[in-house]
Amino acid sequence: MPSRAATILTVLSLLIAGPAMAFDSAFDLEAHRGGRALLPENTLPAFANALSIGVDTLELDVGITADGEVVVSHERGLNPDITRDANGAYVTPPGTPFVKLRLADVRTYDVGQIRSDSPYEKQFPDQRAMPGTRIPTLSELFALVRKSGNTRVRFNVETKIDPNHPDETLDPQSFVTKLLGVIEAEKFSDRVMIQSFDWRTLLLVQQRAPKMPTVYLTLQRGSGQTVALDKATNWTAGFSPADHGGSLPRTIKAAGGAVWSPYFGDVTAALIAEAHALGLRVVVWTVNKPEDMARMIEIGVDGIISDRPDLLRQVAGEKAIALPAGTPVEP
Repeated sequence: MPSRAATILTVLSLLIAGPAMAFDSAFDLEAHRGGRALLPENTLPAFANALSIGVDTLELDVGITADGEVVVSHERGLNPDITRDANGAYVTPPGTPFVKLRLADVRTYDVGQIRSDSPYEKQFPDQRAMPGTRIPTLSELFALVRKSGNTRVRFNVETKIDPNHPDETLDPQSFVTKLLGVIEAEKFSDRVMIQSFDWRTLLLVQQRAPKMPTVYLTLQRGSGQTVALDKATNWTAGFSPADHGGSLPRTIKAAGGAVWSPYFGDVTAALIAEAHALGLRVVVWTVNKPEDMARMIEIGVDGIISDRPDLLRQVAGEKAIALPAGTPVEP
């Protein structure tokens, strides 16, 4: 636990840093995978719904196909819990990686309905099925946003790449080149943040597109842990909190990050204050219960990623946070 003096210093630093952060002080309401508790994740219907509800940011994930197309998907390949083939059968686990499929192949699969009796279905029993829904490309998502007329909504794009499974994706350099190529060609560079648990891709984005904010994802618990406070891991591109006083915010600042995006169970008010003092924004994932949303807002987070953007709007409104206007659109 930090000493009282250390806490006072942190708060003073935050107050001093305040004016410099003022331009970026608005709360960020993010629809996780487009709001997957409501509609099939990472699909045009889900993103259209989120735009219609009104969110600040569409959170999504991308992979690269064998023919170099950027597709929107949380998994590095076909997800057996949501993907059916042309015959209506769910694909066999673990699912073919996108890097081994051409876009024409990807188009043949239906991701509009969760597999019955799966853990996924138990997690989101009220998700509205949309049979016939296809995996979209990033360019198609940008086209949908143009169609909506929404000139304000941002994109928080996660690179789905795992240093422990290099054979399941392009290498980091090629991945980032393809991704930035689409973003720049579509002229959305000023509205995109790039996030990742694999910090290698973030360092490359910082080199190649220095004006594009990078979001450092972290998880400090369980078998999926990506960071440790006493050493570098495969995920952290050689950066170790041990070299930065055991501080994860200081490590991310040293790496060049603009936003720290931790699992919401890993943060405290003191850590958020420390991050703010360094000029970092803190956007937590993935918060779906109203009491947790309220608590995160109360301890000072700058944004929340949620599968329930509708519920998050309600809680944020109760906390007197200005809500983004919806822009109704059909996919």
